[in-house]
Amino acid sequence: MFQPILIDGRGHLLGRLASIIAKTLLCGNRVVVVRTEQINISGNFFRSKLKYLSFLRKRCNVNPARGPFHFRAPSKILYRTVRGMVPHKLERGKAALRRLKLYEGVPPPYDKRKRLVVPSAMRVMCLKPGRAYCHLGRLSHEVGWKYQSVVRALETKRKVRAVFAIRKRNQLKVIRTCNILLFFSIYLPLYLLCVPGSWYVFGLFNMFRKLSELIIQN
Repeated sequence: MFQPILIDGRGHLLGRLASIIAKTLLCGNRVVVVRTEQINISGNFFRSKLKYLSFLRKRCNVNPARGPFHFRAPSKILYRTVRGMVPHKLERGKAALRRLKLYEGVPPPYDKRKRLVVPSAMRVMCLKPGRAYCHLGRLSHEVGWKYQSVVRALETKRKVRAVFAIRKRNQLKVIRTCNILLFFSIYLPLYLLCVPGSWYVFGLFNMFRKLSELIIQN
């Protein structure tokens, strides 16, 4: 199975990102979007909140439990936006939506993987500098989403763990570099002096020494 396309939602515009996700899903790819609470919406916050409050008033007069259902979580808002861009009542659209996974924050299976961005949907590429925009997480919090503080705390812990992981990786890289230098500067020349026919091996030594320098530079 192919690996799903992992997208970091931070800094993307809601509608533009949803349109690209919808097309990608209909092409048969699996898509995972993390940090949906950091998605942006063009226009100031008050305007976006008024639009969503107007959406909350749309309901069935006979029995409101029949729908429409008003999602508050950022991942669900993005899901509904994508759903409106695919034929979700047909089998093709239902299968496409089953290939979509959305998360607030970065859960453990995806915090170790490289995350991608969509340049044509980035806010800095689409909006003029100084234009008003708001965050989807703040809008969700204002209309009833209850887990903003929880996601924020988990994200803080994840970033701290990531800093320690980077430090450990850099330390291991330094240790590996020192071991390579030690081997080619001390141990290998001593071995060549003790082995007969070392002039032939000495050429190999020079080749390996140059190779080690390339490894260290990278």
